[in-house]
Amino acid sequence: MKFKASLIALSIATALAPSLVTADDSDIEVITVTSSRMGKPVSAIPNTVTIIDQEQLEQQFRTTKDLSTIIGNLAPSFSPSRQKMSNTGETLRGRTPLIMIDGVPQSNPLRSGGRSGQTIDPAMLERIEIIHGANAMHGLGAQGGIINYITKKASSDNEHQVSFDVTVPNNLESDGISFGTSYAFSGESEQLDMIGSVSYRNNGVYYDANDEMIGVDTTQGESMDSQSADFFIKLGHNFDESRLELMVNHYNMENNGDYMAVKGDKENDIPTGAVKQEQPWEAANNQVTTTSLSYTHENIAGQQMHLQFFNQNFEAVYGGGCWSDFYDPSMEGSDQVTVCGTGANGESLYYEQSRNKSVKWGMKASMIANNIADSGVNLAYGIDVFSDTTEQDMVVSGASWVPESTYENIAPYAQVDYDLIKNLTLSGGVRYEYAKLTVDDYKTLYGYGDKHIEGGSPDFNEILFNIGASYQINPSIRLYTSFNQGFGMPDIGRVLRDGDNFSGENPSIDDSLALTPIVTDNIEFGADYQGEYFTAKIAFYRSSTDYGSRMVEKEDGSGSFVIKREKSVIEGIESNITAYIGDNDDVGVNIAIQNGEYDSNDDQNVDTDLDGANISPNRVNLFWTHNFDNDISTRVQANFFMDKDFKNASDEIYSSFDGYTTVDASVAIPVYNGTLSVGIQNLLNEDYYTYYSQTVGKDTRYFKGMGRTATIGFTMPF
Repeated sequence: MKFKASLIALSIATALAPSLVTADDSDIEVITVTSSRMGKPVSAIPNTVTIIDQEQLEQQFRTTKDLSTIIGNLAPSFSPSRQKMSNTGETLRGRTPLIMIDGVPQSNPLRSGGRSGQTIDPAMLERIEIIHGANAMHGLGAQGGIINYITKKASSDNEHQVSFDVTVPNNLESDGISFGTSYAFSGESEQLDMIGSVSYRNNGVYYDANDEMIGVDTTQGESMDSQSADFFIKLGHNFDESRLELMVNHYNMENNGDYMAVKGDKENDIPTGAVKQEQPWEAANNQVTTTSLSYTHENIAGQQMHLQFFNQNFEAVYGGGCWSDFYDPSMEGSDQVTVCGTGANGESLYYEQSRNKSVKWGMKASMIANNIADSGVNLAYGIDVFSDTTEQDMVVSGASWVPESTYENIAPYAQVDYDLIKNLTLSGGVRYEYAKLTVDDYKTLYGYGDKHIEGGSPDFNEILFNIGASYQINPSIRLYTSFNQGFGMPDIGRVLRDGDNFSGENPSIDDSLALTPIVTDNIEFGADYQGEYFTAKIAFYRSSTDYGSRMVEKEDGSGSFVIKREKSVIEGIESNITAYIGDNDDVGVNIAIQNGEYDSNDDQNVDTDLDGANISPNRVNLFWTHNFDNDISTRVQANFFMDKDFKNASDEIYSSFDGYTTVDASVAIPVYNGTLSVGIQNLLNEDYYTYYSQTVGKDTRYFKGMGRTATIGFTMPF
């Protein structure tokens, strides 16, 4: 079966749950992307997206279950995985993406925390849709694009499936063994269709290429030495012209807390390590429940209606530490805290850790009118309503670090497509964003200024536009261009909790410019070629914002970040070529090159390179898949991360990244009615430091990447 092209043009109008329609494999493969807001053929879509379908997911699962790694393997403009529970610094086109499950936001705009990448087990997914570039069709947060995890759908046949997998490190140490299992069922009756699954995964410790244990991130979150479980169910009922569907997913990931970090030395090339020792605090964990109730009707006065109500309950506990930041004289001698040391000024140091809690509610409503009055005009319009209440508190003392904050948003929108002449389609849209942030009076922690901050309810208004054109020169070649605007907020929690963001005798959140929204402009030019023997796609983009949000790690070694508001510009090229060699082989290359700068001196001119917390490395991915006549299939893939120097306004190098190359190989063999797979990640046992560790990490987060691992899996339907 031909390898589906990774880069598929997708307009800003596509979003919640696109589906793929393919022509006979004997012809040039034609892929149409449809949407619950507006469906259009590829020839009319002026943007870029990556579709990771079920076949590609299964190929990647042979070597890894880490979603960030999988996305980076197939969409190289996404940052390399940190290989941790935290996804802080993982960007798309150099900016933070909006992560969704079936259109339900998983990202936490008020207090990010870097845990939105760990909210579902990959075994529950049918495909992943990645919309590249800033856009506003789903509102808040899509500065770098949208990553939408589409969950599986019920089949007409009653069936069950079980799967098992075991991963072992190169040194075969027993504490490095990971294993997972899942069970899924699917079926339908006259009244109801249903699919459900449960999964469990136990991760051992990770080893690098030198068979040394990789260091643990006890604060932001660690995926090694952890357990995770997922429960997923989807129920649906079809009426004559409509459908009602309920989806619930509950995900829980907990670190076992059996290892402590051993501080590294970045200057002397000594990596952060780990030693078996019980953590003296609650180990980091994630608990997330996502619920969606959707209703679609195919004919209401000749229009299609799509209605979705959703909820997400999110709680993330971060690991502890012996901190000076949380020292408070009023806590001296209190039973609520545990003293673990003495600071440079004689102050007590406390064991402490924080917890993020977020509750989201929302509604998305849209109507679609196709070919209005036989004019060739298609119209999609609707309204989104969203509410997010977030707080970050301290687990030990119970103190509030980020006060309870409520973000409320209402956004009507309209999108129009028009076939101006044959093979030329114009598109345009507008979205009005009204948002209000409500925070009561509060006091920052003693170590963060000990300031009384007056609460308030600042509101924001933004009108966002998109426009595009797509021209099909001939059946094989297409050109397109588009302009899109995205809407976002800075990490509000980081702003509110730090007293340095407020000044004056009576500081108030109403006076803080750091809370101003972020509007990002994304310009894109692209070309596609789809032929019988190969496909080729290339896109150039420019992403800019006059008042962006840049993460900067504090120099105190705590691993915490502050937010800088500055102008920034990112430019890049994405390209892929896939060649079909005979009926059984696909060979391809994916390329992502990008460069980003920010304004370091507030003169409205960008002059300093964005660092690894804010932009991805340049990258080339190669792959070769082969399908044997006996249904055995193989895949070999290589990831080349290029060297990169980061320069300041004086053209001096302030940070460097030493590139590296990893190679993965896998095979899938039909056995009885199931499939046996064997995969090797980092086949050549490359010794490297991760991108994040090299460009951002300090001595406490100077982590090596994972060495060679082998995974054996078996899947059996019955």
